Amino acid sequence: MRTNAALILTIIILSFLIGAYFYPQMPDAFASHWNAAGEVDSYAPKLWGLFTMPVILVIILIFIVLIPRIDPLKANIGKFREYYDTFSIIVALFFFYLDLLVILWNIGVKFDLMQLLVPAFAVLLYYSGVLTENSKRNWFIGIQTPWTMSSDKVWNKTNKFCGKLSKATAIIALLGIFFPYYAVLIIAIPVIVLAVYSVIYSYIEYQRER
Repeated sequence: MRTNAALILTIIILSFLIGAYFYPQMPDAFASHWNAAGEVDSYAPKLWGLFTMPVILVIILIFIVLIPRIDPLKANIGKFREYYDTFSIIVALFFFYLDLLVILWNIGVKFDLMQLLVPAFAVLLYYSGVLTENSKRNWFIGIQTPWTMSSDKVWNKTNKFCGKLSKATAIIALLGIFFPYYAVLIIAIPVIVLAVYSVIYSYIEYQRER
């Protein structure tokens, strides 16, 4: 087992153990969803609420292990495997951190959830940019458009440039710490713009190459 998979498995076990420990202390109506204003707007049975995140982590681990094995271009993933492994750990830690915040809220520790989540989102966005700009052509990681998948040159240009933009969106996302009420918009709008721009950029680069 690779180091990243072993670390994620450890996080999963720890997450299940924490859930089991806090289960007797949880209210029957488990706060499970918050709106953009940081207010609870949905509840779940405590069993489901406590163990949703650990189950999600299990699914993440399965995909992390499978992707480098089932991708038709898996040899290319091997060329940036170090970045892939690091990103997989960051993703697992993000969900583990979110799980801890939700548990703390439900045992009575009150805080602005979005304000505490913003730095975690920023880290996730920043390293997704690092992963993107170092990726090689494949079917799962990076920016896949018909034009990037048709040319290594277009792939490299698009992913390197948009990877840098993704890191910029991470810095913008940090503004959500100071404006938690608008944090969702501060994070979502640049990400949506980046997603649309990456498609347009890859098409333009493909046309230039032709």
